[in-house]
Amino acid sequence: MKTDQPIRVDRSVLTTSTLQQADADDRAYWRSKTPIERLEALERMRQVVYQYDPVTTRLQRILTGPEPLGS
Repeated sequence: MKTDQPIRVDRSVLTTSTLQQADADDRAYWRSKTPIERLEALERMRQVVYQYDPVTTRLQRILTGPEPLGS
C-alpha cells in the first residue's frame, strides 16, 4: 500500500466483538502482512502521531568554512 493515497473506510459495515477477539483479529491481520508492509504502516503511524511531514520537514544545514592555518 502506498502512503500517498488516502485510506478509504467502508462505514456501512459494523461488527461487535470482545476485546480478546479484537486482539486476536489484529494479530492475525498483521501476521498476514509482509515485514515491509508492517514497517510502512509503522512509519505512517509515527508521522500521524508526531505530525511529521517528510516532504516539508528538513534538517537545518549550517555551513562552515575551513579553519585558518596557524591559528
